[in-house]
Amino acid sequence: MLCAMKDDYLKAILTAPVYDVAEETPLEPAPALSARLGNSVWLKREDLQPVFSFKLRGAYNKMVQLSSEERERGVIAASAGNHAQGVALSAARLGIEALIVMPKTTPEIKVKAVAARGAQVELAGNSYDDAATHARMLAEERGLTFIHPYDDAQVIAGQGTVAMELLRQHPGGLDAVFVPVGGGGLIAGVASYIKALMPEVKVIGVEPEDAPCMYEAIRAGERVELPQVGIFADGVAVRRVGAEPFRLRKYIDEVLLVSTDEICAAIKDIFEDTRSIAEPAGALGVAGMKKYIEREGLKGAELACIDSGANMNFDRLRHVAERAELGECREAVLAVTIPERPGSFLQFCEMLGNRNITEFNYRYADARDAHIFVGVQLAGGREQKEALIAELQANEYPLLDLSDNEMAKLHLRYMVGGRAEAADERLLRFEFPERPGALLRFLSRLSGRWNISLFHYRNHGAAYGRVLCGIQVPEGELQAFEQFLEQLGYPWWEEADNPAYQLFLR
Repeated sequence: MLCAMKDDYLKAILTAPVYDVAEETPLEPAPALSARLGNSVWLKREDLQPVFSFKLRGAYNKMVQLSSEERERGVIAASAGNHAQGVALSAARLGIEALIVMPKTTPEIKVKAVAARGAQVELAGNSYDDAATHARMLAEERGLTFIHPYDDAQVIAGQGTVAMELLRQHPGGLDAVFVPVGGGGLIAGVASYIKALMPEVKVIGVEPEDAPCMYEAIRAGERVELPQVGIFADGVAVRRVGAEPFRLRKYIDEVLLVSTDEICAAIKDIFEDTRSIAEPAGALGVAGMKKYIEREGLKGAELACIDSGANMNFDRLRHVAERAELGECREAVLAVTIPERPGSFLQFCEMLGNRNITEFNYRYADARDAHIFVGVQLAGGREQKEALIAELQANEYPLLDLSDNEMAKLHLRYMVGGRAEAADERLLRFEFPERPGALLRFLSRLSGRWNISLFHYRNHGAAYGRVLCGIQVPEGELQAFEQFLEQLGYPWWEEADNPAYQLFLR
């Protein structure tokens, strides 16, 4: 429900009683990120709230102002998790019964957190919009008050208290503030407050490329409903921006879109400076800031990013770690064709020189060409990747750049392989100390004596490198090969009798 305060957000924000439950979160410097980007970067740590998200502010500000009759009937909310936790905690503090409808795709950590705070949870649909439709139906049937996560003036005013703290905590003045955007409640409150007091400060929204509801609405000049949204950044997976946040878009300077890889890189950036793990939506501000700095060639600016939440599913971390290097352009993923002959792997690695190989996947296909899937660590970003590609092409290595190929990054890297009729193949699993150049030294010791028919290696940041290797060893050379393994000095295991090998690789 919108109220008369919508045209007086400054007063509403200043008087919002959110600190009955919310904390004033710190504005912390990000020294490593600042040094790398050449700007002063500050993180507004909303991930440190009792529910690990800013959403508590708006939910409580709405619910504390309900009438006694509305409190008696109870409340209902639809949420992918963070708003749900805010409503649940607020309801517990105010003695109100709460029902939360969550999408079936909501991370389990968020579902459990809501239930642990005493709210009843019901799962419905596969997106926020599906859950919201179901929640509104239940609200009408049972006479419950619907607590909207973003399209409500009192909720927006509660979220605006983030900006009130931010400006007070950085009295020297900011050049820009980067705000995650889903339905638009946070940026509406933040932008309304900042533009009322310091209109020269840019307020820049950031959305995922696969959930650009505010971006598309601004471009169209009206609220549009996206046919579908990605759910990696589930906290902002909204198909249509709220009516009131859209009305307040006049206070937003622009909205930037970032990729999943860029979000993963931002999660890593935040971790390296704070040792905390932001959820994907929480890292949007940092991802957008980096893109803005690169686009504008910005130096010496004072920039703040709202780290909006930390409700991350643990099993999602493997995907984040896998994609962060690509998002920062610190890894190139290439498909390279090399000659199918002994020593060609070593020759290729020697050409790469001191560059660290992060991944090397290959399976024998024919007697002429070998197609390898290779990851190479980059220190110089896109320019270094372009230089590497140019060098490979100059040395007559046909290649494809797969660094932005979603299918290759999600699936192909795990599928390189398959059955092959590689004569005299022995399948061995090796471990070797993981240090720069370790893979090159491993290949050097093979020294081109035997043909490699299968190779799988991925640097996972562990103390030991792990390689699965198929080597074609004619029967007359078995003794020499055994001597080689002994001189190699690395732990190894024979896998030729492994039923997985027999089933999928022979």
